Amino acid sequence: MPLLQPFSDPVLIMAIAMAVFFLAPLLFERIRVPGIVGLIVAGAVIGPNGLNLLDRGPTIVLLGTVGLLYLMFMVGLELDIHDFNRYRNRSLIFGTISFIIPQIAGTLIGLGFGYEIFSSILLGAVFASHTVLAYPIASRLGIVKNLAVTTTLGGTILTEILALSVLAIVAGGYEGDIGLRFWLVLVASLGTYIVAVIWGVPLLARWLFRNVRREATIEFIFVMAVLFGVSYLAHFAQVEPIIGALLAGLALNRLIPESAPLMNRIQFVGNGLFIPFFLLSVGMLVDVRALTDLDALAFAAALAAGVVVSKWASTKLTELIFGYTPEEGWVMFGLSIPHASGTLAIVLVGFEIGLFNPTELNAVVLTIVVTCLVGPWAVQRFGRMVAAQEEQKPYDAGAAQRRILIPLSNPATEESLLDLAMILRGADSNEPLYPLMVVRDRAAYTEEEVAEAEKVLSQAVIYAAGAEVPVVPLTRVDRNVASGIARGIAETRSSMVVIGWDGAGMRRSGEIFGSVLDDLLTQTKQMVVVSKLGHSLNTTKRVLLVLPPLSHRHPGFFEAARALKVIGGRLGAGIVALAIDSDPARLEELFKPIRPAAAMEFTRIPGWGSLTGELRRRVRPDDLVVVLSARRGTLSWDPSLERLPGQLAGLLPESFLIIYPSEADTPLREPVPDALLPRGLEPDRIVKNLPALTYDAAIRFILESGGLFDADRQEKISRVLVETQQEFSTELKPGVVVPHARFRGIEEPIVFLGTSQEGIEFPRADAPAHLIFVLLSPAERPQEHLEALGDIARLVRTHETVEELLEGRFDAFGVNGGGAGNAR
Repeated sequence: MPLLQPFSDPVLIMAIAMAVFFLAPLLFERIRVPGIVGLIVAGAVIGPNGLNLLDRGPTIVLLGTVGLLYLMFMVGLELDIHDFNRYRNRSLIFGTISFIIPQIAGTLIGLGFGYEIFSSILLGAVFASHTVLAYPIASRLGIVKNLAVTTTLGGTILTEILALSVLAIVAGGYEGDIGLRFWLVLVASLGTYIVAVIWGVPLLARWLFRNVRREATIEFIFVMAVLFGVSYLAHFAQVEPIIGALLAGLALNRLIPESAPLMNRIQFVGNGLFIPFFLLSVGMLVDVRALTDLDALAFAAALAAGVVVSKWASTKLTELIFGYTPEEGWVMFGLSIPHASGTLAIVLVGFEIGLFNPTELNAVVLTIVVTCLVGPWAVQRFGRMVAAQEEQKPYDAGAAQRRILIPLSNPATEESLLDLAMILRGADSNEPLYPLMVVRDRAAYTEEEVAEAEKVLSQAVIYAAGAEVPVVPLTRVDRNVASGIARGIAETRSSMVVIGWDGAGMRRSGEIFGSVLDDLLTQTKQMVVVSKLGHSLNTTKRVLLVLPPLSHRHPGFFEAARALKVIGGRLGAGIVALAIDSDPARLEELFKPIRPAAAMEFTRIPGWGSLTGELRRRVRPDDLVVVLSARRGTLSWDPSLERLPGQLAGLLPESFLIIYPSEADTPLREPVPDALLPRGLEPDRIVKNLPALTYDAAIRFILESGGLFDADRQEKISRVLVETQQEFSTELKPGVVVPHARFRGIEEPIVFLGTSQEGIEFPRADAPAHLIFVLLSPAERPQEHLEALGDIARLVRTHETVEELLEGRFDAFGVNGGGAGNAR
């Protein structure tokens, strides 16, 4: 039996609310019902229409409104902008379908129950509007970046805008004010508002992040001010505040990376406090006693059934159009079925202007409760299946977890280095970060310096804890700093090193950065990212990538390219690649299959002499310049690379990264695309139209084309290859053979290619050979030999590729004019 008076003591009210937030999800999840549903049911039980423990007064309404705005803000903040832009047509189509079908269904049901046209159209808007109430469940299951979920979240923006626009139009028409002036004001105010938020908020945020001292409290308060300020200004654009909250999240999306400590604080406060208050307030609206007669019950049942069926039809149609799985379709349904914020706004305005009566109001409220129960259930049940499907997809080496070592020396730059490392690590990684302090072994000062190093490391631990990133701090005492770092890499088995550089100080002739960094590059094979950051990474608008000639031939190219695209993707920044004396189209094809997807454009730079002037012309204050460099002596190394860091430090007072790709063999190396000739095959090692020869003479003829070996060395190599042919077959497929062997004295894999129209007979081959690849590899590196064989096998996988090679159309593979020419 309800209490006569609800509790009014604010401390007790908060105590009851916190107890509900703690107990309700626990109890309902034990019976396999989403915790969100438990909060709604709890609100109905303790609310004014239940036990009357709490009144839905100004305090609950305030906190519930804050929770609703917070929920919509998080949707915009966590939406994958790159995937949304890439597949925005899907979101637009779904948003349109999810509006039109329910709008028509609601209008027809209204007319069927005898309502006037304005009331029926407004009832259709009630059907169309939805709130992604179950978003926290999708987030917890890790399926937010699933394409179907991205489509739903993106489509929600359009659906809500259209549904609330119908509200504004119906209200204006019912009151007799829907002329030309009404339309002009609506379009102008809404358009101005959207442009001001999407353009102005990032501008203000970038200024703050660049110029105001970094402090967790200040950053969080700024974000909250933006959220509620933008939401309030939505009234002036004649739309509901939830649209403003969604736009605020989209505006800040690129500036708050998902791995940043600030994002963790936003999620923690929302999921732990504000969003539960919103769910509690929704449950308090339920009043089953208002539906006492059969007509009211029939109307409520028709509304609930109409909403469920129309939203299901919308998602099912979208699923069929885009080929989503049935489980993904049900998740879309679960996200788009709940009716709450926009629905309440529409029905309350309709009630105030006389289009709805109390019976319809309560029927809509009951529909809200039904949909808020169905939606989370569907996402919880089918979201688990979608998550399992995601895990069963083919292995993506780009998603491999990285173990990152971060040598620290300057407390002023440790946060920026940790930010960069957290971006490269990824939000889903289980690997900890390894911040390292190396103390020089000097007897008089070592103990004091170790204590100081531990203070710096403690700050790193605290900062990373704000983002819930595990950290393993390391201290090493060594006479040589570079050796201490190298020892730390070996002990932790790190695959990447992120290290800072101040860009200052005099360096001896022949040095790039200074003794420590230069020695580190010499002593290690892992990927090294040298960072000089003059502004916060989250304010980056664009990445300018410098690609030296032959950088794509480097064994660590694909791993470095993945790291670059991860940086661009998580910063929401487009990538402009400056390809020095290279073919932009070929590089674009190489980058395209590398995950994650990122917006990239490629421009050819004639040579190193043009680079500095090109950078001076292109670079903006909010750019991040990234150089894909190379260690001395490697294939893509050039003396200009050693001068480039100093030139950048003098040219750009802002931010740049120098990435040195890994030199170590790694099973995570990206497969070479089919349309790329194998590493080690240069144009002058290609012999077209071999004459009619025996197989041993053909091998010798091909080896002569490169001019790499003296007569004795060539004869020894030829003899080994010929003997190998007699022992076992080297035929990859009919018409393609690969004589191959490993030799001492060869520093990297070397590939030759000979083509024969007539065909040459090889021992143990099923057919005459028309393509003859000769592969020579270092004796000490069998892994590279196997990878090179794999590259050749991939190249000749299709009949079309074999025909192109045989006909000498090498331009399709990035080789101009073929190679050594026709054999005579």
